[in-house]
Formats: sequence, structure tokens, C-alpha cells
Amino acid sequence: MKHPLITRRSTMALGAAALITPVAGILSPAAAAGLAPTPTMRGGANNYRPDAPIVDRIGGGGFWMTGTVRRAGDGAPLAGQRIQMWAHTTEGHERDAHSHGATLTDADGVFRLEMPQIVPAFGQAHGHLAYDSGEFKTVFLRPVMASPNDTTLNVEFVLEPV
Repeated sequence: MKHPLITRRSTMALGAAALITPVAGILSPAAAAGLAPTPTMRGGANNYRPDAPIVDRIGGGGFWMTGTVRRAGDGAPLAGQRIQMWAHTTEGHERDAHSHGATLTDADGVFRLEMPQIVPAFGQAHGHLAYDSGEFKTVFLRPVMASPNDTTLNVEFVLEPV
């Protein structure tokens, strides 16, 4: 007995596959390409000040906040993205307006901003960084330094479109 090419079972399987495939692609484009977005960290938004000014340096300097900003999914560098930074430093508390500043990423998605040395607050030396410009989903980071003697803190943002 010959088996027909189109059966009820094969039609249902093909139909289910056709329905699931586009939905899976819409729901997780970043996962499909391999680079997932950076999640917001707990405590990252503490003492956040919307619209902190773009500055050349925060205070007297001596410590460098650096990093890269890329797009989720394909990992393309994102130029011209505003990254805000603040911390408890030798010159002020993280709630002080003069401890906040922002910078823009370059053509390679790299940012760099000098600020005073970060010192421990609540037992940990840590910085705060935010992407909050609106083209992508807002991300707040609160990375903890390996040592309070470190003079740099490097982070990566992988942003998901809104």
C-alpha cells in the first residue's frame, strides 16, 4: 500500500512549524543571533539624575570609567550613544550633582570618562552607569570593583531596541 505524500499528520506538523517559526524569530531576535541584551542590575539606578550634563571630566580625575556599547543580536557598535556615570568618590557622594556626568560613544561604540577615584560606599567600591537615551531600552549598571585600589572600571552595554 502506497503512503500519500500529504497526510493529516504531515499537514498538521507543517502548519505548526509555519506558525512557530515566525513567532520565535519575533520574540527573540537577539538570542537568535547570539548576543543577548545587558540586563539592568539591582541598585543600578540608586541616586540616578536624569539628564546629567555631558562633560569632559568629572571633578579632578584620576579614575577612568570605560566601556563599549553594542546592539543586541548582531553586536554592531553603537556610535553617539549617551552613557551617564556617577559614583561615591574622593570628591563627593554619589547623590551629589557634581559626582554625575555623561559622555557619548565614539564611532566604535567606545566610551571613556575620567572622574575622581571611586571609594567604598556601604562596604563596596562600585560605580553606576546608565544608558537612558530612548532609542534602546534603558539599562542601569552597578558594577563592583575587584579592589578599591583599582583606577579603572570597564563595562559593556548590549542594548535592545525599544
